[in-house]
Amino acid sequence: MAGQKEFGPVLERLLLDPYDTAVTQETAEALLERRDLVGLRFVLAALSRAEEWCTADQLDGEVFNYQSWMIADGRGDQLAQELEALATDEDAGVREEAMRLLGSGPAAG
Repeated sequence: MAGQKEFGPVLERLLLDPYDTAVTQETAEALLERRDLVGLRFVLAALSRAEEWCTADQLDGEVFNYQSWMIADGRGDQLAQELEALATDEDAGVREEAMRLLGSGPAAG
């Protein structure tokens, strides 16, 4: 996707900010509020690369909230489709996170 290559590095820096989880939270929320594959992919990619525990925990919480939103909105099937698509992503970290989410939590139900 065109914008991903241009904005990807900036979004990754914001999502993985080691000094301020508020930046991580706001960026993840904005991406996930898109409720699409692109936003979810960015967040899962960052989650797979998070080195700081607090950053990983924040991102994991945002993904859990996203799962909850999608199910509450009756979009559980859309969420499952997004995760299934990302389970075959070219990025190993994205694949692993998508498969983890498919195997547990609200999306598995």
